[in-house]
Amino acid sequence: FKTVPTDSTGVAHILEHTVLCGSRNFSVRDPFFSMLKRSLSTFMNAFTASDWTMYPFSTQNRKDFYNLMDVYLDSVFYPDIKELSFKQEGHRLEIENNEPSHLVYKGVVYNEMKGAMSSPDEVMAHALLNKLYPDTTYSNNSGGDPAVIPSLSYAQLKAFHKRHYHPSTAFFYTYGNLPLIDHLSFIQSKILKDFTKINPETDVPPQSRWDKPQKTTYSYPVDQNEDLTKKYQICIAWLTADIKDSFEVLVLTLLEQILLGNSASPLRKALVDSNLGTDLSDGTGYDSNNKDTMFVCGLKGVEKSVSGKIESIIFNVLNELATKGIDNKLIESAIHQIEFQRREITNSPYPYGLRLLLIFSGNWLHGGKPERVLQFNADLDRLRDELSKGSLFENRIKKYFINNSHRVLLTLAPDRIMEEKEKKRVAGELEIIMTGLTQSEIEKINKDTEALKKLQEAKEDVSCLPTLEIEDIQPSVKIIHESKTYCTSGIASCYNQPTYGIFYFSAAAGAGALQNQMLDLVPFFCFAFSRTGTKSRKYTELARIIDAYTGGIGLSASARTSFEGTGSAPCIPFITFNGKCLIRNQDRMFEIIKELLYEFDFSDLDRLKTLLFEYKAKMESMIIHNGHGLAMSLASRNFSTTCALNETWHGIHQLQTIKKITDNLANDKLESVSDNLSSIGKNLLCSNNFKIALIGEDHALSNASSYAASIQQKLDERSLSAKPANGFISPAIYPDDKIIREGWSTYSAVSFVARAFKTVRMEHEDAPALSIISKMLRSLYLHREIREKGGAYGGFSTYNLENGIFCFCSYRDPHIVSTLKVYDDSMMFIKSGDYSEEDIKEAILQICSEIDKPDSPGIAAKKAFYRKLLSLSDDARNRFKTNLLSLKRNQIIKIAEKYFNREEKKQAVAVISSEDKLKEANQKLKKNPLKLFRI
Repeated sequence: FKTVPTDSTGVAHILEHTVLCGSRNFSVRDPFFSMLKRSLSTFMNAFTASDWTMYPFSTQNRKDFYNLMDVYLDSVFYPDIKELSFKQEGHRLEIENNEPSHLVYKGVVYNEMKGAMSSPDEVMAHALLNKLYPDTTYSNNSGGDPAVIPSLSYAQLKAFHKRHYHPSTAFFYTYGNLPLIDHLSFIQSKILKDFTKINPETDVPPQSRWDKPQKTTYSYPVDQNEDLTKKYQICIAWLTADIKDSFEVLVLTLLEQILLGNSASPLRKALVDSNLGTDLSDGTGYDSNNKDTMFVCGLKGVEKSVSGKIESIIFNVLNELATKGIDNKLIESAIHQIEFQRREITNSPYPYGLRLLLIFSGNWLHGGKPERVLQFNADLDRLRDELSKGSLFENRIKKYFINNSHRVLLTLAPDRIMEEKEKKRVAGELEIIMTGLTQSEIEKINKDTEALKKLQEAKEDVSCLPTLEIEDIQPSVKIIHESKTYCTSGIASCYNQPTYGIFYFSAAAGAGALQNQMLDLVPFFCFAFSRTGTKSRKYTELARIIDAYTGGIGLSASARTSFEGTGSAPCIPFITFNGKCLIRNQDRMFEIIKELLYEFDFSDLDRLKTLLFEYKAKMESMIIHNGHGLAMSLASRNFSTTCALNETWHGIHQLQTIKKITDNLANDKLESVSDNLSSIGKNLLCSNNFKIALIGEDHALSNASSYAASIQQKLDERSLSAKPANGFISPAIYPDDKIIREGWSTYSAVSFVARAFKTVRMEHEDAPALSIISKMLRSLYLHREIREKGGAYGGFSTYNLENGIFCFCSYRDPHIVSTLKVYDDSMMFIKSGDYSEEDIKEAILQICSEIDKPDSPGIAAKKAFYRKLLSLSDDARNRFKTNLLSLKRNQIIKIAEKYFNREEKKQAVAVISSEDKLKEANQKLKKNPLKLFRI
C-alpha cells in the first residue's frame, strides 16, 4: 500500500502492527504469529518504508500459499483494529504498582523506535530525509518518533487505514511457478468484489528545489562517558533524479559504483585517505527508493572542525572528474558490477522474488513502469550509445552534484546529555498528564491495563485459522550431491548446480594450529586480506580488477563444531575464501585468487591503519542492531571452545581487541600487526590446510578443475618451506569454568537480555525435542510475556543443534529484571505440559520450514561443502527430521523436566544496556547481581 504519513506519530508503522491483530474472518488476537506456527512459510513479515507498507510472504507449498494469502488479505483489508490492540502495539499509559507517580508509556512500536533512534545510522537516515524533503511525506519519521508517538489517537489510526488500505492504493505482486490466473481469481473473490474505486490522494509530489545549498546539524545520543572528539559524522546530500526515470536511475546507480564502489573509487579513496575519519558516513551512497532520489557521501569518526575540509575534498574530486574525465576502466567495472548483481540469484537478505520486487517497487508505486526497470539490457544499450557520444557521466556529475543547489552539508553531532534531557522531558510530560487526570480517567487507564492483561493471557481458539498437517511436510531433507566427474584426483569438491552463468569458488583453511595471540587477529586478517594489495599490485589496482572481473572476493572466519566421533565434540575453526564471477571471467578470477594466495602483502602500514579504523567503526555500528546476538554470545562463551572462539572472533571481545590495537596506534604497533597478519597467512594458506569447492554448471566446472590443481601445486611449494600443521583441529583455548553473569554498558535506550545453558547436540536422541521446545517457548510463552505484555520488540528462545546451547533472549526490551523472571517462569511453563498435541505439531511445522527453506544453487552447494568439513552426514540430517516428525506431547514433557530447571549456577546471563539501566537492575538483583563492564 502507498502510505504517506503527514507527521511523525508512526501511524503507518503502528497500523502495520495493528492490522495483524485479528480480522473479519480470523478474529484471533495474533493471526500473524499464529500463522508462523501453522505454515511452512519460508518468509513472513511486514515492512513500513517512508511511503509504502508491504506484507510479503513466501512458501514452497501451494496449499500453504493460499492459506497465507487468505489470512494476509483479510488482515489488511478487513482488520478488527481494536483499541486494546492499538494500545498494545502502538502506545499506552500505565500506572505501575498502583502508584500514581509511576505513570509510564508502553507499547511495542514505542519501544522499538526508542531502540532504533539509539543508533547513529537510524538518526542519520531520518535527518537526511527530514532536511532534504521538507515539503513532502519524507520529512516525517514514518516509523515514529518516540517523542511524538504518544500523540497518535485511535481515531487517527482508523482514519489512516480507511484512506490508505484500499485497493485503489494497493499493489499486488506474485512470483513463482503457480498459475497467475488462480491468484487473480482468489484476490477478486476474496477482496476486490467488495470495493469501488476511490481517489485516496496518496500521490507524493516532487520536492520543490532550493535556490542555494544549506547547512544543518542534527544530534544523536551517546554514552555519558564517551569521548566526543572524533564522534561526529559529516556528509553532503543531494536531491537527484525522479524515480520514474529508469535510465537516469541506472546512470546514478553506476555513478555510485564509479565514485564509491571500492577502495580505489576516486571519491571513496579521497575521503578515506584524508585520514580525517574512520569510515564513510552512515547513509553514504545512492538511494533510489523515494519519489526524488538522493545521493550522499561523507565521513564518520571525524572532528567537528573538519566540515569545510570534507566539503572541499568532495567537490575537488567531482570537479576534477567532470573536467578531466573518468577512466573508462572505472565505467566498465561499474557496468560489470551492476550486470553481476542483476544476474545473480540469491535469497539474501530476502527471497529472490522479493528482492526483485524491491528493485522496482518504488518506481511502480510512483506511477512508473516496473517492467522497464527489469529490462536492464535495453537501458544498457542506451547507455552504450550515450557513452559513444562522450562525457555521459561527466555531464551527470555537473548536473546532479556540482551545479545542483538542492544539497545540504549535514553534521551529525554526538550529545552526552541527550538521553538525560529526553528522560526529563518524558517525566515532565507524564507529570503534567498525571496532574490533569480525573479519577474516572485514572480508573479507565487501570481498567484498560487489566483488560489488556486478560486479553493477552486468555487462551484462544485459533481453529478458524488455516493450517498444514504433518503429512504436508516432505519427510526427507534436500540433498546436494557432490559430482566426482570433474576432479577425479580429489583436489576439490565439485558441485554441478544451475547457477545461471555464474561460477563460485569456495575454500576453507583450518585455523586450529595458530598460536593463541594470533587467533584474536583472524577476523581482521579476513577483513584486510583482499583490501591491502599484493606484492605485485597496490590495493587500489587490486580493488579495480576485483570489481572488473568478479562479483566479489572475500574471506570470513568461522568457528564450528565437528560431528565426527561420539566423544567430546572438537571445535573446528577455519577461514572461508570465497569468490564468484560470470563464467566468461573465470580465468581472470583464478588469476586474482592465485595472486592473493601467493603474494598477499600487509606491508603498507598507512593502508593497514586505515583498515583497522574502518573495521573498528563497522564493529561499533553493529552493537545496537545486533545487541541480542552479542548478548547471547557473551552469555554462552564459557560453555565450549567453539563458543569461546566465536565470542573472540565475532563478539564484544573482538571489538575490545580492535579498540586496544587502535588506541595510540604508533608505527611499532602497526609493524607488529603487519608481521602477525603475514604469519597468519603463511600458516593458513598451504596445501595440507586448504580445501577447495568448485560450484557451477558443467562447462565452468570442467575448466575450473585445472585451475584448482594449479592452486594446490603452488600451495605445495609453500608447504615444503613452511612445514605448517593441519589446522582443522581444535585450538588450544580452554574456556573458564565459571558461569557468566554480566552486564555490558553502551548507549542504548533499550536492553538486550540473554540467558544460556548447555544441553546436548544434534546427534543426541533428545535434540529433536529441544528444537520443538525452543519454538513452543517462543510462541506460547515468551512472545506474550516479553513482547505483548512487556512491550519489547521481541522475545525468543533458540536451540543450537551444532553446539547444544539453549538461549533465551529479548530484543529492544524496556526491562531487564522482569525479563529474567519471565525466563524462570517459562521453564515452569514448559515442564507443566500446559499445551496440546496441536501446539507440538505447530512447532514441528516451524522447524521444518527452517530445515526445508530453499537456498540459491550456489549457497546450497557451499552449505553441503561445509557439512562435509564438519562430518555432518545427510543420513544424520534425515534421521533428525524423521525423529522430529514422530514426537508427541508426553515425550516433550519428559525432556523438559530433564533440562529445564532454575539452577542459576548452571545458567549464564549477559545483558547489554545503558549503564543507568544496569545499575538500576542490580539494585533489584542484590542477592545475585550482574558484574558490570563497559563496551
